[in-house]
Amino acid sequence: MTKKKNVIIAVAVVALILTAYIVFHHNPLADPHQEIIKKCISVIVLWGAFAVFAKLYDRIIILPQELWANRKLIWKLSKNDFRSKYAGSYMGVVWIFLQPAVTVLVYWFVFTMGGRTPVSETQDYPFVLWLIVGIVPWFFFSDAWGQGTGALLSYQFLVKKVVFKISILPIIKITSTLFIHVFLVAVTLVILLLNGIYPNPYWIQIIYFSGCTFLLVLGISYVTCSVVVFFRDLGQIIGILLQVGVWITPIMWDINNLSRPLQMVFKLNPVFYVVDGYRMALLDHMWFFEHFSSTVYFWIFTVASFLFGALVFKRLKVHFADIL
Repeated sequence: MTKKKNVIIAVAVVALILTAYIVFHHNPLADPHQEIIKKCISVIVLWGAFAVFAKLYDRIIILPQELWANRKLIWKLSKNDFRSKYAGSYMGVVWIFLQPAVTVLVYWFVFTMGGRTPVSETQDYPFVLWLIVGIVPWFFFSDAWGQGTGALLSYQFLVKKVVFKISILPIIKITSTLFIHVFLVAVTLVILLLNGIYPNPYWIQIIYFSGCTFLLVLGISYVTCSVVVFFRDLGQIIGILLQVGVWITPIMWDINNLSRPLQMVFKLNPVFYVVDGYRMALLDHMWFFEHFSSTVYFWIFTVASFLFGALVFKRLKVHFADIL
């Protein structure tokens, strides 16, 4: 009980600090009315998430504890899952990297041949670089969400084993997609070097934004992998959402072409924070904390998604073996 109380107090202190910063932080370039709306939404969601965490602490904390206790098994099974995807093919794991790498290289070739127009008048890099840097985290998110959603269906034989911790299955699938993402990031960095953009301290933020994507998709996947067991059509719905999502994130076009109110609506998509973060780190030479409001909103959304996912998973997992 003492440990529980200490954790809740610590989280409450962090929430108070964030609330104070949100309320008193002022961006002179932002629209005052939009700024007030952002602050109100952030504070409401922040304390709503804290209230859920405090009330349902015993149910929520089980999932993080299980993941941490089984971290070595998760790593081992993730590597096995990664190798087994194309185990029966002649080229093996090469196919895992080949498709996304070819997609990135095709974009590079087509847009380079078509012209090297900057994204805007204030940016001196070609559109193709802006596109590639943004689409690489989208590949990670979309692949990880699809794999995470189907985790229980893929490992039905493990779900039916009473002694196996099925809570680690979504993170195994998502971790296996992380290997591909690391490779694509390396390809992207090589392309940047070939275009005269050289390493700098801002590039270290790629680790941070990759972690952001991982935790965001993990929280969402615990919800969708639980529901898809009962409603198999959810997998097809997610496929359609990902097709639409590449345009509304946005990946292919610049959000600055929209009016300020519309920009605010599009930025409610948490994936935008990650995509924009990759571009800030690799192209725009900006730190993530320079966009404090967006950072706070993203983490509130991500933590809330994880808490909700943990509750849904715990509530439904007793029925998984019977349905599967």
